[in-house]
Amino acid sequence: MAGGVGNRFWPLSTPEYPKQFIDILGSGRTLIQLIVDRFKGVAPIENFWVVTNAKYVKIVKEQIPGIPESHILAEPEARNTAPSIAWACWKIKAEDENANIVVTPSDAVVMNPEEFRCVIQNSLNFTSNHDAIVTIGIKPSRPETGYGYVEVKVESLVESVESSNTVQSSEIKRVQEFKEKPNYETAEKYLKASNYLWNAGIFVWNVQTIANSIRTYKPILATQMDEIVNSESPNSIHATDAKPYTLNSKLKEVFPQCEKISIDYAVMEPASKDGKVFTHPADFGWSDLGNWASLHAKLQKDENGNGSVGNVKLYECRDCVVHMEDARKVVLQGLDSYIVSEKNGQFLVCKRSEEQRIRDFSSN
Repeated sequence: MAGGVGNRFWPLSTPEYPKQFIDILGSGRTLIQLIVDRFKGVAPIENFWVVTNAKYVKIVKEQIPGIPESHILAEPEARNTAPSIAWACWKIKAEDENANIVVTPSDAVVMNPEEFRCVIQNSLNFTSNHDAIVTIGIKPSRPETGYGYVEVKVESLVESVESSNTVQSSEIKRVQEFKEKPNYETAEKYLKASNYLWNAGIFVWNVQTIANSIRTYKPILATQMDEIVNSESPNSIHATDAKPYTLNSKLKEVFPQCEKISIDYAVMEPASKDGKVFTHPADFGWSDLGNWASLHAKLQKDENGNGSVGNVKLYECRDCVVHMEDARKVVLQGLDSYIVSEKNGQFLVCKRSEEQRIRDFSSN
């Protein structure tokens, strides 16, 4: 899923060129390219699908040159994650009725890709043999209020799945309930309880399972997907790079009518009440890279707690996050807990404590 704007990362991320296509970590790879890297050995590049905004299709082609052009799905309009995921799954089902699918947002960061691959492979092994949905649950390291949580059903061990990629067995556990982003006091209780995990928004399922689930819990959405995919000719369903998939009139007509709803509300919550959702607890250095605070947490720090990207020299600065990859040289002195960034002539200097106002700053 690569259609978001990421306006909390202004000026790096803009509607014209959002964060998933930017080298935010200073690693030499953009966020979406890092996702492709971490799936090496799990799926070949011809099995990748990207759902994005129509204006980002060219960027996707440039940054993932091996992906089939027909696998880049351009939404006519943003309708949240349920329609996006449903459309991709219906398209995949048209090519392979028994496909096993991993859904991931394009802006997540993983610091241990080898462990990530083990967790994903274990989950795929499970969904290959069970009519079940698996969500990846991250073991919490702090009382985080910015993430949703997954409550694991106590004593709910379903199966230990041995993967050929790891000597360690992993427990796939039944989900009791999904929890909204908590206040700090509730987050502390979750951390102490030990059966709550962060909801990473990474899902694993068989295409038949998710199609049946959407048909059960959101039948109107399923009918709309039937209309869209059935309206396409066989040549467009099984498109090649020579005959790429293009927007058809039925897609442009029906997709904007889809309910604007997340996959969590549409499927995950009702399916968990029916006992159909499981979670794979994981610890692979995951972060939802959604704001400057999360970037600061992932960057390597100097002795004064500063994290930076680019040729940056800091003097008497503390706890700052600086991203200036395009500048020849940047010198900062005497700043305490500031965000400093420049991109394409747009410059931001902001107290870290005022980060929530960045969206307002960028719109004025």
